Amino acid sequence: MKAFAKSSLGWLCAGLALLVVYNVWHHPDFIKITLHDGHLYGVPVDIFTQGSRTMLLALGMTLVIATGGVDLSVGSVVAIAGAVCALLLNAGHGLVVTITAALGVGALAGVVNGVLVARLALQPIVATLILMVAGRGIAQLICDGQVIVIANRKFDFLANGFIAGIPVAPLLVAGLFLATNVFVRRTAAGLFVEAVGDNETASRFAGLAAARVKGLAYVFCGACAGLAGVLWAANIRAADANRAGENAELDAIFAVVVGGTALTGGRFSILGSFLGALLIQTLATTMYFRGVPPAVAPVPKALVIILVSLLQSEKVRHWAAGLGRSRKAAA
Repeated sequence: MKAFAKSSLGWLCAGLALLVVYNVWHHPDFIKITLHDGHLYGVPVDIFTQGSRTMLLALGMTLVIATGGVDLSVGSVVAIAGAVCALLLNAGHGLVVTITAALGVGALAGVVNGVLVARLALQPIVATLILMVAGRGIAQLICDGQVIVIANRKFDFLANGFIAGIPVAPLLVAGLFLATNVFVRRTAAGLFVEAVGDNETASRFAGLAAARVKGLAYVFCGACAGLAGVLWAANIRAADANRAGENAELDAIFAVVVGGTALTGGRFSILGSFLGALLIQTLATTMYFRGVPPAVAPVPKALVIILVSLLQSEKVRHWAAGLGRSRKAAA
């Protein structure tokens, strides 16, 4: 238990638990889940459903950050993927073709970022900033500057449907998280990513194709953003090139960092990123319940993230422990 309490996941779970207790104190129905017509409803269900898109982005961002990089373009890729979905569905194409195209567009964006970062040695923040700016314009071009309404029941099912009473989106995200965690922990892929993030030069001398590992991480991140764009468009039943994925990259980075993955690269935690995204969505729901204006919402979000990050810092914990010992000695 002590080891768990000292770990990043321990402090993250403690912060999430305190947030839930705070909400239950003010709204006893916050954790209430009801069954209606065979479907589960309630605030916890909404948190998982609405947070599924951030969880997807955090999943891809985890591997990119673990390699020592960052992807600022995922929000724009979300907008592009949503625009592609609207274009194809309204043209009469099937759901499989539409989803495949959205994933392909996301992966292609990842290829562009991967080439710029891994092959041309551009700084990740600069390389992905290019697509972050240009991608929003591409989405606007596809949508012709308009919000395109999508009327397709099968497509709508992805974000608002239920399977065995459980919303589809959280099930989809949970399955992808589980598959990714098994892949990176049961194969050498996770070790390769951590090695490149810890020391790219040493890993290259050890025989690893460091550039390929970094490039594939960006491709996976782009594909996750493409799938998030599908869920985003299905949720609002439209493609909005202006607002879809707006500031989503910041939430994804916050979730990964709060989950215990260092921005300098190296060791990473898939579960930590999942819980970090869950914390951010729970915080957003809390502010909604408390009537916090959207313009002020980023302030308490930043304060909570800073607090959790400080609790995870070994230096801060050592300082607090030393301060406690000093007070005991003085007493």
